[in-house]
Amino acid sequence: MAVIDPHHHLWDLTEIHYPWLEDRNKTAFFGSYAPLAENYTVEDYLADSCHQELTHSVHIQAECDPADPLAETRWLDRLADRHGLPTAIVAYADFVRDDIREVLERHCAFARVRGIRQILNYHRDPCLTYTAHNLLEDDTWRKNFSALAGLDLSFDLQLYPRQMQQAAKLATQHDDILFILNHTGMPVERDDAGIVDWRTGMTKLATCDNVVVKISGLGMTDPEWTTDSIRPFVLETIDLFGVERCMFASNFPVDGLFSNFDILYAAYRAITADFSFSEQAMLFHDNAARYYRL
Repeated sequence: MAVIDPHHHLWDLTEIHYPWLEDRNKTAFFGSYAPLAENYTVEDYLADSCHQELTHSVHIQAECDPADPLAETRWLDRLADRHGLPTAIVAYADFVRDDIREVLERHCAFARVRGIRQILNYHRDPCLTYTAHNLLEDDTWRKNFSALAGLDLSFDLQLYPRQMQQAAKLATQHDDILFILNHTGMPVERDDAGIVDWRTGMTKLATCDNVVVKISGLGMTDPEWTTDSIRPFVLETIDLFGVERCMFASNFPVDGLFSNFDILYAAYRAITADFSFSEQAMLFHDNAARYYRL
């Protein structure tokens, strides 16, 4: 079956400044960043995915230097000219900036740009948080988010379950913008309360017709994952959003810390083995083509 990967990263530390990759002592909730602090090229990505019938890919911004939000987009566009991948780009923008509309319009000058991502993960636990405060509660951020209107750009939504109620309100207020939820909603807290938070938040987001979801990143939240351990999250997400609003993604090279491309996609196939061919095609290919306009 043809595959579109709607969530992967590339980086070249000699070309672009990535503050989080240059601090080899930094750790995340899933462990050390150090193994990722090497170049990950188009050639590396194609080698990892070589046993899949990969037709297109979507590069998601990889937290390069926020002082130059166009640097990564320029670099990726040159790569795509040479290699044919990535097919599309989700670029970075900071909605706290006064010049946010100008930044967005400059991204739009690149034909491969389909959307924007600014990571929103906020948590009171310093080991889990990505941001200094909850941007969804920031008046300037919420006001400037409206700069997306009319630019035909989607927004990749990465956050934690406890922020999903606020995100659903944002999506309702901006029903002309497509929100693409990242990493299965990031169920990092796996105690009973954490699962309830995830299920409650996902249920709320699923009521917003302009929210779709990428089933990915489950290695980050479960480093010792197995097909059986991720099965409930995959199937419940599909039950909540419907097959037509879900898509499988790799999150490579980050999820390459916990498995390889073939093991990951074999798990997706095993979990959906009883689905119809057309349903599988939507999950592995068609929905990504539709939502990222490939």
